[in-house]
Amino acid sequence: MAASVRLVSVDYEVFGKVQGVFFRKNTKRTADRLGLVGWVKNEVKSRPGQAALKTVVGQVQGEETKVSIMKKWLRETGSPKSKITDAHFRNESIIDRLEFASFDIRK
Repeated sequence: MAASVRLVSVDYEVFGKVQGVFFRKNTKRTADRLGLVGWVKNEVKSRPGQAALKTVVGQVQGEETKVSIMKKWLRETGSPKSKITDAHFRNESIIDRLEFASFDIRK
């Protein structure tokens, strides 16, 4: 009897030089290659008296082992010209079904 595949969902935010370096495009390419669904978008947070914080945020869903591979990619690899300083993962949970049909770049 084959082991059942667990589906998981996780929200992420990636910090560092992640805008203007094709990070979203490479995130979609990696998610598509792994068969994952979800989304990615640029985020800009205003901070009084400081430069705006530019990050990439999103959600990824799929088979648990493939989501783990994606989390490692988001934390350590990114796009060729990116410089990742940190990655935060939140709201990781087991899900019954995928909530998205594809992996999309949001504006």
